[in-house]
Amino acid sequence: MTAASHLAREEAAFHAFYALERPALDQSCAFFTGLLQAILSQARHIDVAKIESRVKDREECLRKFTRKYRTALEESGASYEIRPYITDLIGVRVVCLYEDELEKVAQIVQSHFDVIDVTDKVTAMEGTEAAFGYKGLHLDLRLNAAQAALPEHQAYANQPFELQVRTIIQDAWSVLDHKIKYKKSIPAPLKRRINVLSALFELADREFRQIRDATAAELQRAADETSEVDAVSTRPAAASSELNAFTFLKIANHFFKEVEFDGQKVDQFVDDMRAWSPGITRARFNALMRETFATVKRYKQFYEERNPESRFNPFTVMRHCLYLGDKQVFRRALRNTSREAFEAWLQGVS
Repeated sequence: MTAASHLAREEAAFHAFYALERPALDQSCAFFTGLLQAILSQARHIDVAKIESRVKDREECLRKFTRKYRTALEESGASYEIRPYITDLIGVRVVCLYEDELEKVAQIVQSHFDVIDVTDKVTAMEGTEAAFGYKGLHLDLRLNAAQAALPEHQAYANQPFELQVRTIIQDAWSVLDHKIKYKKSIPAPLKRRINVLSALFELADREFRQIRDATAAELQRAADETSEVDAVSTRPAAASSELNAFTFLKIANHFFKEVEFDGQKVDQFVDDMRAWSPGITRARFNALMRETFATVKRYKQFYEERNPESRFNPFTVMRHCLYLGDKQVFRRALRNTSREAFEAWLQGVS
């Protein structure tokens, strides 16, 4: 049998296999996606931006076989089937925010899956000085024995799939990189521009991680403005610096110990406070909260008892505290209706 006829026969066999198995592949793809979402949703200190999946297109499978395996197999004269060479019929992609989370994801999934193979493109790319390009972690996985033994998992016990773990930056670069049609046999100045662009993406990944770490460190270093000594402003002048997001959180977390504050909302609220009271210091904010918090908590209870469908969130409480602490400066912290209702209650309890 000639190489061409052998290839035609095996392609026909793969077509038949693919048509028969496609419904099961779709079902398996949805199962693995859901399982990974459940597993990673329980993980702490990992920010997953998205999880997506696909069943590889039939013609794409054949192109991959031709590109990676066909020549060597035909030169060896060995008989072959196409199906065993396509290990990524099912692909799931986990996109994280930060570079150091790739390995954390890999460690977590290994408690639920057996690792058939690993392709670490991060290490491979970082090991060369001469090139830039796509970086990510690819794992060929299968359910481990404990997971496969679960009755609801048995239908998927023998189905392998490929897991790609990337950062948002790596994912963006991969998409753009595929749009660059010519990258090898091109003039040196153009190749250099592509490499510079790739290096900028790599630098962005590093900077995002370092900004995250610097933000956490800055929050840890923020002075504890909740102490009594701060409330009476006896600390040195440097300690009464202008309020920022980090010192705001230090104070807010003291008054709302069980609340996890959204960063964007914190940023906007601090910006609003600076607009209401330009130059407001962290010591001033802390003093206002200390002076008024107990009264506003009583009003919050009163209001929610009479308006069961409404709730005072921490920012609403702080707006009332600021207003009560200085009604002229922080008049804009409350809308007219909220201010009038609060004033009516204050008159009733005075």
